[in-house]
Amino acid sequence: MAAGRARRLLGSLWIALLLGQPDPAGAAARSGSQSLLTGSLVRTFTPFYFLVEPMDILSVRGASVIMNCSAYCETSPKIEWKKDGTFLNLVSDDRRQLLPDGSLLINSVVHSKHNKPDEGYYQCVATVESLGTIVSRTAKLTVAGLPRFTSQPESSSVYKGNSAILNCEVNVDLAPFVRWEQDRQPVFLDDRVFKLPSGALIISNATDTDGGIYRCIIESGGTPKYSDEAELKILPDPEVPQNLMFVRQPSSLTKVTGQSAVFPCVAVGFPTPYIRWTRNEEELITEGYERFLLLAGGSLELSDITEEDVGTYTCIADNGNETIEAQAELTVQVPPEFLKRPANIYAHESMDIVFECEVTGKPTPTVKWVKNGDMVIPSDYFKIVKEHNLQVLGLVKSDEGFYQCIAENDVGNAQAGAQLIILDLAPATTGPSPSAPRDVVATLVSTRFIRLTWRTPVSDPQGDNLTYSIFYTKEGINRERVENTSRPGETQVTIQNLMPETVYVFRVVAQNKHGPGESSAPLKVATQPEVQLPGPAPNIRAHASSPTSVTVTWETPLSGNGEIQNYKLYYMEKGQETEQDVDVGGLSYTINGLKKYTEYSFRVVAYNKHGPGVSTHDVVVRTLSDVPSAPPQNLTLEVRNSKSIMLHWQPPPAGTHSGQITGYKIRYRKVSRKSDVTESIGGTQLFQLIEGLERGTEYSFRVAALTVNGTGPATDWVSAETFESDLDETRVPEVPSSLHVRPLVTSIVVSWTPPENQNIVVRGYAIGYGIGSPHAQTIKVDYKQRYYTIENLDPSSHYVITLKAFNNVGEGIPLYESAVTRPHSVPDPSPMMPPVGVQASILSHDTIRITWADNSLPKNQKITDARYYTVRWKTNIPANTKYKTANATTLSYLVTGLKPNTLYEFSVMVTKGRRSSTWSMTAHGTTFELVPTSPPKDVTVVSKEGKPRTIIVNWQPPSEANGKITGYIIYYSTDVNAEIHDWVIEPVVGNRLTHQIQELTLDTPYYFKIQARNSKGMGPMSEAVQFRTPKAESSDKMPNDQASGSAGKGSRPVDIGPDYKPPLGGSNSPHGSPTSPLDSNMLLVIIVSVGVITIVIVVIVAVFCTRRTTSHQKKKRAACKSVNGSHKYKGNSKDVKPPDLWIHHERLELKPIDKSPDPNPIMTDTPIPRNSQDITPVDNSMDSNIHQRRNSYRGHESEDSMSTLAGRRGMRPKMMMPFDSQPPQPVISAHPIHSLDNPHHHFHSGSLASPTRSYLHHQVNPWPIGTSMSHSDRANSTESVRNTPSTDTMPASSSQTCADHQDPESTAGSYLANAQEEDSAQNLPTAHVRPSHPLKSFAVPAVPPAGSTYDPALPSTPLLTQQAPNHPVHSVKTASIGTLGRTRPPMPVVVPSAPDVQETARMLEDSESNYEPDELTKEMAHLEGLMKDLNAITTA
Repeated sequence: MAAGRARRLLGSLWIALLLGQPDPAGAAARSGSQSLLTGSLVRTFTPFYFLVEPMDILSVRGASVIMNCSAYCETSPKIEWKKDGTFLNLVSDDRRQLLPDGSLLINSVVHSKHNKPDEGYYQCVATVESLGTIVSRTAKLTVAGLPRFTSQPESSSVYKGNSAILNCEVNVDLAPFVRWEQDRQPVFLDDRVFKLPSGALIISNATDTDGGIYRCIIESGGTPKYSDEAELKILPDPEVPQNLMFVRQPSSLTKVTGQSAVFPCVAVGFPTPYIRWTRNEEELITEGYERFLLLAGGSLELSDITEEDVGTYTCIADNGNETIEAQAELTVQVPPEFLKRPANIYAHESMDIVFECEVTGKPTPTVKWVKNGDMVIPSDYFKIVKEHNLQVLGLVKSDEGFYQCIAENDVGNAQAGAQLIILDLAPATTGPSPSAPRDVVATLVSTRFIRLTWRTPVSDPQGDNLTYSIFYTKEGINRERVENTSRPGETQVTIQNLMPETVYVFRVVAQNKHGPGESSAPLKVATQPEVQLPGPAPNIRAHASSPTSVTVTWETPLSGNGEIQNYKLYYMEKGQETEQDVDVGGLSYTINGLKKYTEYSFRVVAYNKHGPGVSTHDVVVRTLSDVPSAPPQNLTLEVRNSKSIMLHWQPPPAGTHSGQITGYKIRYRKVSRKSDVTESIGGTQLFQLIEGLERGTEYSFRVAALTVNGTGPATDWVSAETFESDLDETRVPEVPSSLHVRPLVTSIVVSWTPPENQNIVVRGYAIGYGIGSPHAQTIKVDYKQRYYTIENLDPSSHYVITLKAFNNVGEGIPLYESAVTRPHSVPDPSPMMPPVGVQASILSHDTIRITWADNSLPKNQKITDARYYTVRWKTNIPANTKYKTANATTLSYLVTGLKPNTLYEFSVMVTKGRRSSTWSMTAHGTTFELVPTSPPKDVTVVSKEGKPRTIIVNWQPPSEANGKITGYIIYYSTDVNAEIHDWVIEPVVGNRLTHQIQELTLDTPYYFKIQARNSKGMGPMSEAVQFRTPKAESSDKMPNDQASGSAGKGSRPVDIGPDYKPPLGGSNSPHGSPTSPLDSNMLLVIIVSVGVITIVIVVIVAVFCTRRTTSHQKKKRAACKSVNGSHKYKGNSKDVKPPDLWIHHERLELKPIDKSPDPNPIMTDTPIPRNSQDITPVDNSMDSNIHQRRNSYRGHESEDSMSTLAGRRGMRPKMMMPFDSQPPQPVISAHPIHSLDNPHHHFHSGSLASPTRSYLHHQVNPWPIGTSMSHSDRANSTESVRNTPSTDTMPASSSQTCADHQDPESTAGSYLANAQEEDSAQNLPTAHVRPSHPLKSFAVPAVPPAGSTYDPALPSTPLLTQQAPNHPVHSVKTASIGTLGRTRPPMPVVVPSAPDVQETARMLEDSESNYEPDELTKEMAHLEGLMKDLNAITTA
């Protein structure tokens, strides 16, 4: 049913696009349009609205009330009424009845203290069948209470011409029903006599006729209620003035726009006062202004109030003798008004729509929505968005109807509505519609969004012109929402705004030009759970409680998501960058110790068991002001004349003002009379002239700063004495009495004495100077100054200087002097010699030591003076890198913090005092490599076109490679949570950024990780990338895939049980291959036979050789071997030799050469590939053999480094491969991997052609042959490597003096000796198998002897060794090799100990006694032929 509805919706959308009509999936057409689709069933919006709505009514008990209501529609609506939200049953009600126009009549309102059935909120409800329902605004019916006086009139008297007020306070509801009587006769109200809204009576400009007995009456429909009587006496004018006073002051009012307000203001006194008004301190003009009326007596009436009338109103009474004031505030409230009303909407099912509603009012209105008269309760599909708008998600047919936005605040409510029409869908056009989209999967699932992808329908494999609609809903909910793809041909979409930890059902429908097609099968996807953190704490407020403290309050978060454990309050001084915090347990906190009159920002974060929640917004508050905490600064006194002194000062230091400085208080006194202190308060200027002082008198002054809070501390007393007589300023000063000059190199110091006649005022001195003329420059200084330094002059120059005193009349007579500046006597310092022999010694991946020599030092290079050296360095990548520098006081410097594997250039300069050298010649150094510190980037997995079982992995190198990347390891698994050693592994050479993996299982999710390595080791793994292989293969590929069975790479391992025995040879045929048991048995027999024959021949050759060697040759060879090879049997050496390895096709065997009691040959699955540079080149004669072996190992491999499991075991084991980095513990394993080296070098350390010439070597260290790549092995080698009896290690040879006399077989041994000599300091334990003969390390795999068991299920275990010097205790070590989906127990390896030194020497002597070298060479050639034959058999 849902699929059919989707097809109809998509068909109508397509018709809309075809005909150029508005798209119904948009925001929807508005009320102005008559129809949405030409092809759809035409429906128009129906006018349905209220002509009249009920209004608020004030009634009295027993009266009749009509609540008006009238609605319009083409079909006459049915009118009903609600009271307090409940429908009224008017059929059986004898007091309330429905009038023909829909109004409600209430006869004889009932109201008592305990029974108020008619008072309340009324609402008119209009309904049209098959159309909908609308509701009116809510109207309040108020019934006036029982008559009651809160205050009554009291007898009083008033002077003639003044105003009188008679109180009669009643309930607000009853105020309109109050009237007054004078002498039992009604009082007629006019401009002179009027009644306040509260009921009080004001009589202004009283006359004799106003005297009498007054009372007020409440007439609210029942028996009138009379107040007490009060007498008003009129007094004649008093003869003496009377104090001015208010008998009624204005009080603050809150009014609604459109209402009227009266501010009463009644003042009495003699003379009679005059009343005027101001608003916000501006004169209020009432004359000629209709809305402002000054009532008799001075009260102010405002009519038709607007928001602009808000403010402070001040009543000012003035009678000529005095003035008094009274203030009141006017607050204006505004009922809700619509700025934007909801608009009619056309829509289709499954669409999302939004009804917009924008309102204003004061206080801010609340908005609720009503659908067909019923309240809309917000839910997952009905949401209030942008404060007031209603959003409806996933429309269904029942959503059709009338929606109303109802806004309400304290002073009113209003409603506005719109109609929603769900259009019927037009039928699709004729023509083939698409079939269902295929393989709908969720490729990305988050907490609040899901990304879906799918494949094109079978009916349209290209799918370039198809668009898609994705329908989705919560499980168990029948509301479907729809999301459309953004462009044709797109086969993925992201669904947003989902709920966490919720199951959703998705389906996809394709559509073409003929309309929508079939729906895909429903897909259930659950979003991920979300950590439930608290929301922001609402209503955070901060107020300053003192000059140094602020109190912050807040409320509990609305979405606490569990119990709130505590809150953290953050605060920071404005302008600072550091935020402080404090833990709070409650909902308020007072922070003390703050700075006075300083702004601070505050915010709060709630914490629950999951951690910190969302922070509140910042609130800013300023601490209260206080008196200044410090006195003003730099108080100076300047005696102006005999009667005045000028004071100058600076404000208190910043941070001590504690508020806004409002002025300064000056206190002064005569020094002789300290008790008589005079105060003078000035403004904010920083000077003050104190006048009116006595002649020749000493005064003390002090100044203090003022804030609104008071006076701060004052300065110390500063004294000055006024002049005895005023100085003469009617003429210019006389010539200064003396002038002295003192020349320097670039300046001249000028000093002088004042004029001898000191009765003439001197305001200052003017200094003129210049070369040859004094008029080039002029400087004026204060009259107190007696010297000045003229700066920036030229050396060895003749300057003329003039000095004049001046006052306000003018300048006096000048005094001349001349001077010659001194010449430059100090020569410029000569530069120093730069440092020499700068060298850069690389210490680590980030540290280089720089050393140099200084030729200006004595020969011992000892620094005895205060010189220092500056080292600078930079790298040229990037090119614009700036130099970094550092200072040193010795002849070396350690530069740290460098980047790994980076070339730096260094130079040095020396500085001594003011002398510096140039930069030295540069030295260069490249830091060591470091393991990659970031994983490969941008890992993507795509399916290979036409080969659904093959995927292509692409990536980019790590951003922090820290060296040349030598290889990558691709891990993949069908279980993302599996242990890393259970993942399948693919190695890739370092210069490749793509790799293909074949024969994966169809319709299976795989997870991929990539790890990069350089010469230092492995970097971190990338995040797991998921890829699901396609469900089905293309038709042309199926026959081949079926033929291959489950042997393809990536196929899941078959549970073959513990009794499964893998083939001993290298054939390892796939499942289903036509290899018969007979062939396997025959091959086994051949292998065992050849192996036994080979061992017998080796033993015979060894015995034969020992008998033919002469004693001279024995001594010669013993001497050479003692130099080059015999030390390898010493048990106390620290250097070791890599083991000789027998490398078989798809097998690796590490065998002890001694006659071992171990019956089980030790095998692994594949030879260990090494880098081509690690193979010692000895002879070119075996190249063809090498290539032959390489091909037998690798098979035919494609150029794009595609790997396959065809020809390997169906069970794919974990790979163990060699690294160039040193492991924590030596571990040796061998597993099937791809070669990491150049394609031309695939035959490695176990070449059968020349076994003695293929030892492994390394440039720096002897490395272990293999290193476990499992995570557990790397993390804790002590868990993955268990103890095993140690073989002896081989020391480094000290020389190679016998190299020229060695046999060809010994070349590799001497080469290795040199390599180990270079690396002897490394002291690294390495797996080592001690051979007794150079050929005996190569053995044919032997069949286990009768009576012994061989369990192939056990992991292949390498030989290990690690023994400290002179360590007598044998330990056992094993290497655990994990397989995908399977764990095997470790198998211990028993390696016999080496014989001691004496036994070794004896063995050597015996072995060299019989055979000549040429005979031994023939035997070796014969054995080599046997090896070739054996390899050909195993390869076939």
